[in-house]
Amino acid sequence: MIAHGNTLVHDRTVFDDWRSLSIGIYMALVGYAVMVGMPVISTAWVVKQGFTEVEVGRLAGADLGGLAIGAVISAFFVARVDRRWLAGIAASIAIAANLLCVVYQGYDITLLLRLTAGIGAGIYTGIAVATIGGHSRPAFAFSLELFAFAGSQGLELKLLPYLSIEGIYITLAAVYVVGFLFISWLPRRPVDKALDIEIDVEEPTGKHHVEHRHVPAYVPWMVLIAIIFTYINIGAYWTYVELATVDSNASPEWVASMLWVSSVFSVIGCLFAVLLSNRYGLARPLLGTLILQASIVLLLAFSITNVTVAISMFMFNFCWIFVDIYQAATVANVDHSGRYLSLIPAAQGLGNFLGPNVAASVLAFGFGYEAVFVTCAAASITAMLVYLYMYLMLRKRIPALADAS
Repeated sequence: MIAHGNTLVHDRTVFDDWRSLSIGIYMALVGYAVMVGMPVISTAWVVKQGFTEVEVGRLAGADLGGLAIGAVISAFFVARVDRRWLAGIAASIAIAANLLCVVYQGYDITLLLRLTAGIGAGIYTGIAVATIGGHSRPAFAFSLELFAFAGSQGLELKLLPYLSIEGIYITLAAVYVVGFLFISWLPRRPVDKALDIEIDVEEPTGKHHVEHRHVPAYVPWMVLIAIIFTYINIGAYWTYVELATVDSNASPEWVASMLWVSSVFSVIGCLFAVLLSNRYGLARPLLGTLILQASIVLLLAFSITNVTVAISMFMFNFCWIFVDIYQAATVANVDHSGRYLSLIPAAQGLGNFLGPNVAASVLAFGFGYEAVFVTCAAASITAMLVYLYMYLMLRKRIPALADAS
């Protein structure tokens, strides 16, 4: 990989093949399916199974916390083990856990099964993200993934409310079964395992020479920490945004329609994210987006009406796309093994575990949904501060990487 000025250029590999990218994207959509459908699933747990709002927070936390655990497991093996076998094992775990949820529907057993399903999904998703990030143009690859993600999100949020809770579990299992049909498209191992870059340096005479630079390990780790805080915001918001509107001035039908309509709007974010990163790099647009996202969630802390719900959901989905593309592409620029990339779902899952649980605790203490949305905003600002510190450190040490696109 060679950096010309502020532009990182990756060599093309097997991960640039359309089949590799396609199966990576499909696996990511499947692995993230529960996270995407959480507003509908959490409501179904309350309405169709009679779980309390606090119990829903714990269930969502178990499912998405399992995603984090599974992704950590994936990080240990993704550069060492045949990825096709690893993906097959992960899919089998997720299928079994989801089908058992159809049979056993008590709170305690459901909590354990959702944790297990989350672990399978986490391993599966870790492999998917490592596969997508192996592309020579990671921002482009992740924008395609999130373009597909936006479409699947809208489809999920539109169709899942029509299903029984058993139907939801069966659907979550079925999409893993489809993945087995295309498992041969998945590259078995990474091309490289180094955490290094090379920089094309222009000398005063106008000549160029290449300097080898080792990227400090704090770079991917700090991005992962920022992702955790980002997804504390996302996890809490996405779990409770529909429930927060039940006794508000917003119409339930309007809120339900906004859930899937606004998700489709995030498709536009994919295009804008790539255009902005090509012009301004990854870091500066990300910093601004995290501040904007904090403002968006705070809007619902002050007023919940049809108008504020629409604005919040549309802009939240728009910013979500920006944040995911920029953070994932930043890690992909330096990680060729897939180890750190596969930890992205772990960071997301940990944030999604903490978010609903923190929000549930806020509600348990009687602070109300206003305090939940304030907590969401604080998490987004914290993520911005972590990322800002990393950016400033890189500006001093490796400017070409700090402003890379």
